[in-house]
Amino acid sequence: MSEEPTVTGVPPLDAGADLETVLAAWHTATLRLEQTHAALRDEVRRLTDELEAKNRELARQNRLADLGQMASHVAHEVRNNLVPVTLYLSLLRRRISKDRDSLEILEKIAAGFTALEATVNDLLHFTSDRDPQWQTFALRRLLEDVHASLAPQFLAQAIKLVMDVPKNQCVTADQHLLRRAVLNLILNALDAMPDGGTLTVTSFCGPRGLELEIADSGPGLLDEVMQRAFEPFFTTKRGGTGLGLAIVARIAEVHGGEVTAANCPEGGAAFTLLIPHLAIQEAAA
Repeated sequence: MSEEPTVTGVPPLDAGADLETVLAAWHTATLRLEQTHAALRDEVRRLTDELEAKNRELARQNRLADLGQMASHVAHEVRNNLVPVTLYLSLLRRRISKDRDSLEILEKIAAGFTALEATVNDLLHFTSDRDPQWQTFALRRLLEDVHASLAPQFLAQAIKLVMDVPKNQCVTADQHLLRRAVLNLILNALDAMPDGGTLTVTSFCGPRGLELEIADSGPGLLDEVMQRAFEPFFTTKRGGTGLGLAIVARIAEVHGGEVTAANCPEGGAAFTLLIPHLAIQEAAA
């Protein structure tokens, strides 16, 4: 004997059920169908939004890939031509060593080429796709090394350093790439404090991994700047390449992590570099 079809969640009605019972069952079934429809509609909306976000990210990655190939080609060509020019400048400096006025002009030209070389290096770092060379090292020692290399700039700008990083905290990462990321973040912070301030460096082992935060006491970030901070070639600095933070984002990505930006409650901006737990080790005390 075949069973009568039922609506999920609604018990079958007895043949002798009165009208009130039938209407109540109908109302219950209708509510359940409406809830199911609403849930399906929300899920379709969520999946649609997710698909659109994935498509935007894919389009961005494709643009970055094309841009990276072009930038890499241009950077190599410029670097190849910089080598002989730098040599000629050195020879010219020797020939006019006793002509002070000419030397001043030559130094200005050399400074321009130095800035151009820095831009080329940024482009090459941005377009580099090499895999990380993993090694374990002390995080604090790397931070102190970067600070030592920038000590004259810290002194000239009256910047105070506050470092809260355990001495026994080690990290497994590409030391060269991580140093580059830290250097770029600190230089970015120094640019935000031309008239002095405090640079605070903190590390914290959270649920997702080690978080290295570099915070300044500058004016903070506007909403638009915060949203676009890691976009290649986006910059608010006069004469900047807009690649410093984009390089940091790329380095974080190849380590399986990320970098984020936020404004501090007490003022200033903070950039946090996340390195996943798999890349973290604690050295023996």
